[in-house]
Amino acid sequence: MSCGLGAIVLVFMLVKFNSENSVLETDLLKKDIQRLEDKKKILLEKVTKEESRKAATLTRIKEASTVLEKSSAAIAKSESAIAYQANQKLILKNSIKSIEIPENRKTVEDTEVGQVEHIIGLRVKGRKIGILVDSSSSMTDEILVDVIRRKNTNTMNKKAGPKWQRTKKIVKWLLARAPQKSDFSVIAFNNAAFQLGGKGWKSGGDASALERVLEDLDLIVPEGSTNLQEGLREIAALKPTDIYLISDGLPTNGSHGYKSLNPFAKCSSLWGKASSISGECRVKLFQHTVSSTKLSGATVNIILLPIEGDPQASNEFWKWTSLTKGILIIPAASWP
Repeated sequence: MSCGLGAIVLVFMLVKFNSENSVLETDLLKKDIQRLEDKKKILLEKVTKEESRKAATLTRIKEASTVLEKSSAAIAKSESAIAYQANQKLILKNSIKSIEIPENRKTVEDTEVGQVEHIIGLRVKGRKIGILVDSSSSMTDEILVDVIRRKNTNTMNKKAGPKWQRTKKIVKWLLARAPQKSDFSVIAFNNAAFQLGGKGWKSGGDASALERVLEDLDLIVPEGSTNLQEGLREIAALKPTDIYLISDGLPTNGSHGYKSLNPFAKCSSLWGKASSISGECRVKLFQHTVSSTKLSGATVNIILLPIEGDPQASNEFWKWTSLTKGILIIPAASWP
């Protein structure tokens, strides 16, 4: 009886021991499972972040690829344009090399200006070329005080004026580049107008005629007023196709008869009642001179030299040349 009871007690103790162990193991397993779940959650979060980063990186790579493709296309287009331009440049060079340039024997040698054939678009051309040279007293110097001082000196000093010496060089420059097949005439004007080298047209290929013109030019003494109307009348009678005017400003004198014209009512200097003329009267005088002279469609080109006190000259001369399809040149002091 006691043995049976002891066995029962032993079995109970064993069952109880196993039950406690099972509970303990279950708790440990639950903790492991929870730890693994937490770790899984952390890993999933990391995977999600990495996938987001991967997606963002792929987007940036795609955008960069698009930019790279556009840049490559632009570079290819530029290279193609550069290659085309280089090819066109080569073709142009070859065509220029193939042009035969005839020898242009100059009737007038002009060693001071070298081989320059034009300046700022100015070319000497035309079938009948008229060169008008302002030989008034203002054509001696640029500053009015110097003009007045030289005006009251002797003939030699007037002819030695720096602006007049430059004017003579410009005339020589033009004559040296006049086409030999063209006719030309050089007219100087101050109070009156007179042809140089004899009356009428001279041939651009006639060396002796050119020399006579230059000899007469050397004899001129720059003095008197600027009567542009006299110069235009003289050249208009020859019916030129192209006119080259060398002057330093608007006219200061005109022909008689202005007193009866209303625009000149206040310009008493035009009929000898004043020793000076205002800028306003000079503009009116110039405009009337141009409108009243028939030049038969001649192209007018003007080389304007500097002088103090005539700010309207460049504007009025520009309007005149533009109407005739000519040009106005205000050259640098170093030219020619």
